[in-house]
Amino acid sequence: MKFLHLIWANLGRKKLRTSLTLLSIVVAFVLFGFLCAIKQALVGGVALAGADRLIVRHKVSIIQLLPESYQARMLRVPGVTAAVHQTWFGGIYQDPKNFFMQCPVVPAEFMAMFPEFQLPPEQMKAWLATRTGAIVGRNTAQRFGWKIGDKIPIMSPIWMRKTWEFDLVGIYDGRDKGTDTTALFFRYDFFDESRKAQNWGQGQVGWYTIRVQDPAQAADVARRVDDEFANSPAETKTEPEGAFIQGWANQIGNIALIVAAILGAVFFTILLVTGSTMSQSVRERIGELGVLKAIGFTNGHVLGLVLAESCLLTVLGGLLGLALAWLMISRGDPTGGLLPLFFFPARDVLLGAGLSIVLGFVTGILPAQQAMRLRVSEALRRM
Repeated sequence: MKFLHLIWANLGRKKLRTSLTLLSIVVAFVLFGFLCAIKQALVGGVALAGADRLIVRHKVSIIQLLPESYQARMLRVPGVTAAVHQTWFGGIYQDPKNFFMQCPVVPAEFMAMFPEFQLPPEQMKAWLATRTGAIVGRNTAQRFGWKIGDKIPIMSPIWMRKTWEFDLVGIYDGRDKGTDTTALFFRYDFFDESRKAQNWGQGQVGWYTIRVQDPAQAADVARRVDDEFANSPAETKTEPEGAFIQGWANQIGNIALIVAAILGAVFFTILLVTGSTMSQSVRERIGELGVLKAIGFTNGHVLGLVLAESCLLTVLGGLLGLALAWLMISRGDPTGGLLPLFFFPARDVLLGAGLSIVLGFVTGILPAQQAMRLRVSEALRRM
C-alpha cells in the first residue's frame, strides 16, 4: 500500500489514454452485467424448479389441451402424491405490450403445490370466497399500480375474445430471490363456467404439475404417467419441471453458449486494448524504471508495481461497470414482462469482480516481466 501513490501517479501520466481504456473496461462490464441478467431471466427458473415436481403436457405440444379428467387418473399412478393443472390464458391488459402470464388454477391445490408463492392467509381466504377473485405477483402489481380491491380487465384473444374482469383479492410475494412474481392467477371454476356458456373448451386444461413421493424415482413415475395415457386421443409427455423450463429457453438457442461467446469476444478485445496500454506505458518509462532499480528497487518490486498498476486499472473499470449495470438492471425488466426473472445475481457480481482482477493480471504480466528484466545501465542510457 505504501506504493499506491506511485501507482496512481503512473496511471495519471497519460490521462486521456487511461480514461479511454478505463471507459472501454466499464462498457465491457456493463455488458457483462446485462448478459448475466438476461441469462438469469431465461434459465434461472431451472435452478428454482422443484426436484419433486414433474410437468405433464400433451405429447404433441403444449398448445394442445388435455382433459381435466386426467387429474384423477394421475393421482392413482403409484408415486404421485399431488396433481394440479394450469391453462395458458394469454390475456392483454390495455395494450399488447403489457405482457405477463395469466393462468386459471384451483387456488388451494395450486398454492400447496407451489409454496414459493407467499400469500397472506386473509388474502387466501378472500380468494377462496370470491368467484371472480384473482391474485397477482408483487412486481406486476407495482408495475401497473394495482392494489387489493381493484377490478382488473383482461382481454383474452384466445378465450372467447372478450374482456374478462377480475377482482384483485391478493398480492403474492416470492419466497426466493428468483421467484417469478409477475403472473396473475384466477379461479378455474369461474374460467370453466364461462367457457361452458360459450360451449367451447370446457373441461380442457393446458398442462399438469405433479408431485412425486420420491424424487429419485421421478423417471419411473414419468414413464408410468405416460403409459397411463398411451394410445389415448391425448397422449402425454412427462418431464422434470427444470427440463420443461429449459425447453422454453432452448427455443431461443443455447443461452449459456451465446452468452459465453459474446463475453469471450468482448473480453478478448479488452485484453488487447488494456495490454497495449500497459505495454506502451512501460516503454515510455524505461528510464524511470531504471532509476528505481538504481536506487534499490528489486526486480520483484518493479514486477509488482506494473502488475498492481494494471490490476488497479481493470478493477476500477470493472467495479464501475458492475455498479452501473446493477443500477440499470435494478430498474426492472426492460422488455415489459418477457423476462420476469430479470435481475443481476450476486454470484455473477462476485464473478465479475474476480474477472476484473484476472483481467488485470493477464494484461499486465507481459509488460511487468519486460520491466523486471531491464538492465539498469541499458535503461539509464535511454533517458
